Parts: sequence; structure tokens; C-alpha cells
Amino acid sequence: MTDTKYIFVTGGVTSSLGKGIISASLAKLLQARGFSVTIQKLDPYINIDPGTLNPYEHGECFVTDDGAETDLDLGHYERFSNVPTSQANNVTTGRIYQSVIDKERRGDYLGSTVQVIPHITDEIKHRIMLLSKKGNYDFVITEIGGTVGDIESLPYIETVRQIRWELGNRCAVIHLTLVPFLSAAGELKTKPTQHSVKLLQEQGVQPDIIVCRTEHHLTESLKNKIALFCNVSPTAVIESIDAPSIYDVPILMKEEGLDLEVMKRLQVTSSQEPDLARWKEFLHKLKNPRQEVNIGLVGKYVELKDSYKSIIESFVHAGTENYCKVNLRMVHSEYLSDSNCAEKLEGLSGILVAPGFGSRGIEGKISAIRYARENRIPFLGICLGMQCAVIEFARNVIGFTDAHSTEFDKRTSHPVIDIMEQQKKIAGLGGTMRLGAYPCRIAKDSIAHDVYNTELILERHRHRYEFNNKYIPDFENAGMKLTGINPKENLVEIVELEGHPWFVGVQFHPEYRSTVAEPHPLFIHFVKAALQIGGKG
Repeated sequence: MTDTKYIFVTGGVTSSLGKGIISASLAKLLQARGFSVTIQKLDPYINIDPGTLNPYEHGECFVTDDGAETDLDLGHYERFSNVPTSQANNVTTGRIYQSVIDKERRGDYLGSTVQVIPHITDEIKHRIMLLSKKGNYDFVITEIGGTVGDIESLPYIETVRQIRWELGNRCAVIHLTLVPFLSAAGELKTKPTQHSVKLLQEQGVQPDIIVCRTEHHLTESLKNKIALFCNVSPTAVIESIDAPSIYDVPILMKEEGLDLEVMKRLQVTSSQEPDLARWKEFLHKLKNPRQEVNIGLVGKYVELKDSYKSIIESFVHAGTENYCKVNLRMVHSEYLSDSNCAEKLEGLSGILVAPGFGSRGIEGKISAIRYARENRIPFLGICLGMQCAVIEFARNVIGFTDAHSTEFDKRTSHPVIDIMEQQKKIAGLGGTMRLGAYPCRIAKDSIAHDVYNTELILERHRHRYEFNNKYIPDFENAGMKLTGINPKENLVEIVELEGHPWFVGVQFHPEYRSTVAEPHPLFIHFVKAALQIGGKG
């Protein structure tokens, strides 16, 4: 293929239908046919990026190698395709308008009145085309966030209309919609889908393929009805039935012929059938575990699982590698204390303390870590979880009873966690942390070296505060090993405990790198350690 093909995925009726999973599944199918594919997310909100958004509202913030704070859907893209994403894969309205306004201030528009059309839509087009120029991909899949009809989405839909007109058969539009089941009537209803497509048509875009999210199988007559009312062929009406796992979706989409419909529309041929052998092997192990293990995820956003999406999926990947099912118990750190840990954490064979920001729930995290340390339960602390492990050890082992992070107590006499020197003069919050992939040198005689089987690793970061190197002698003398160090800035990246079966804290975020094809070794070994403590066959 010489010319990049562009596929747009829009959504109708309601949000959270799974545009990201459909996009990632389609990418997986095209990739399995031998094509090179990338995916991007266009988010209609006016924030520059999700970095300052509340996890309760928007789920986790996914970080790329180049330090972009992005939408959690990019995590799905990487987990399915095993291809790293970048800043160019996530664009927000805020970033679009910021770029256009900067150009206007520089005089780039030569005094023209700056308008949505053409200036905003041209900037959106530029961001879409940028990906193909960077990677020379066969396909660029662009997911448009929100729902058709949202006022925020109008410039993006208009941009799709223009690109369709300009590129012709190099462009296809997939519309994901809902076919609800009314239990009182005992039937599926197509009217919401009809209205959703009509609204899209009113904005100048005719979808080529309609993917119908449904709880029950669509009959041929229903598919024909949707096709007739929505101006598509019956084969272009694709059923997306609720599945036990998101990892079932690529197989379901293959059975429905989604990739074939896309190729037909884009006039692309392929003699290669999708090679999904490894994917099917993963699914087989996922659905046929030989044993189970109970692991606690301690955090303050546990009510909304999307807040820890990458961690949860990393446990799925690591579980399959160990031929086991990981039963995750979500434990709210705000309600944990030294007095109730034995009750709240009973029956767990491993404890992970999650990352986060702010003081709420900190003491509960520290109590959970103390419980894991004293009861020799395998422990993994990520980012703030690692920092809490340092604070707990300082207080209860070294004897610095008021030890804390200056993030939470600026007057502590033992600031074992302190703000990075280069962060002290930064006033804003968005995009100002230590972000992206940084190197870490690992000590040979360590759990971390056993995990990675190498001395130099590259992991993604998202934080402001660091281990205070002034206290290194105190920790090493008391039995906490500092086994991972950033070689350039001498920052502590990994801590471990002497004499404990498996106790690791990492300043970075290993969950961002775990994929179906390459489960993260840190999660694999953590689950393995938990199985040795209390696996159930």
C-alpha cells in the first residue's frame, strides 16, 4: 500500500459504548493481516490534556514514552496492538484551540479573521495527518470522543466531512451505536440507532459501517431494517454483543467481518488471513486458569475501576502468564487503619498499593504496607505506593515517628520524600511533572534483577516527589535496599526489603507497559510470589 487509509470511529445514543475497544479490535485485526496500523483519540473537552482531570470523572491518565498525559483509551490501543503511542495519538479541543490562538498571535494568518472553518478544522486535519507522516502507516484509525450531537463534537464531525470529500475511497466512517433491549416489550429497538445515524447525516457524514452494541443477538431482519433506514448494506451492520472480556472483542469482530467490510469500503485487498494464534492462546489461558489467587488493590479511587484500568489489565495479563485467575479485592484506603487491617485484608496473598495524589487515604495506605511487611505478604507499591512504603519503614522500623512526604506535611522533621529540586519553582500543575520514560539501573543482587533479568531498564513516570537521598544511609542500615537508581540524576527508583519474601516499591508506573503480547514482568513475578503464599488450585 502506498497511500494511508483513514478510518473514523464515531459514537451515538450514549457514551461508554466502547469506541476505544472497537477501534483497538479493528486495529488488531488489520495488524494480524500484516498491515501497519496506529490509532488516535480526538477528545472534545477543552482541557489541554487529562493530566489535571479528576479520576472519578475521567478514569486514569495514561502516560506515553514521550511524556504525554493522555486518555485511558490509549492504554487499550497499546494493550491490543503492542505498539507504543505518543503525544500525537491524543488530541483535545483545548490543544487545538491553543495551537490556533498561538498561530494567530504570531501573525501566521496574516490578519485573517480566525474561524472554526477553516482554521480550527484545518488544525484538526493537520493533527490527523501528522500520524501518517510520522509513521508511514497503512491505516490511521481515529476515534472521536463523545457522542454525535454533542456541541463539543461539531468541529470534529465537520472535519470528517471535509476529509471524506477530499480523500474519497481512502476514508471510511464507522458509527458505533446502541440497540437497546426493552424487557417490558421483550424486544430490541432500532429507533435510537436510526435517530443517531440521521443526526450524523444531518451534519454531512454518511457512515459506511454501523456497529451495534447490544445485549442480545441481532436477527437478520433487524440488521436489514437498520441497513434500509441508515443507507448501508446489510453486511455493513455489525453486531457487537456484550462479551465476558474486552479481549473477546477482536474475535467477535472477526466473526462479524468488520475488517472485511472496512477493506471493501477502502478498496484494499489482502490474501493473508488474520493471524490470531497468539491472541487465541492468551484467551484460552484467560478462560481456563489452573488456580486462583486473591490480591488486594489498595487505593482511594476504588469505587471507579477505570481509575486503575492499566493496573487491573496488567493483572489479567500476568494471571494468564501464571495460568491463574487473579481475584482483585478493591480496598478503600480511606477506611483502613492499623486497628482494622487484619480484618479488611484477611485472606489476601498479595497487596498492591496504588499510585495517586493528595493526602486523602494516605494513612490507610501506610497501614496496609505495615500489615504486608509484618505479615510477610508479597507487596508491590507503585509511585505513591512506593513513597508510602518508604514513609512506613521510616516511622515503624528506623524510628522517625513523624516521617512523611512534604507533599502532605511540609513541617515534618524527617522529609523522607521531598519535592524534586527542579520542580520547586514550577507554579502550574498541568504537564509539569516528571513524565515519560526514564532509565533505571538495577542492582544485580535484587528481586528487581530477577524480574527484569537485565541491569538497565526504561519505565514511564508521572510524579513530582522523590525519595530524599539525604536518608539513604538510614534506610540501608535498617534493611531497606535501594535496588534501582536513575543513572543520570541519582534518583531512587526501586526499593526492596531484606528478609521479606517479596517486597518491592517502584517510583515508576510498570502498568503502562503491560500488553497482551508482552505482560509486564513485575506483575508476572508479583502474582507468582502471591501464588506461592496462597494460591488455590
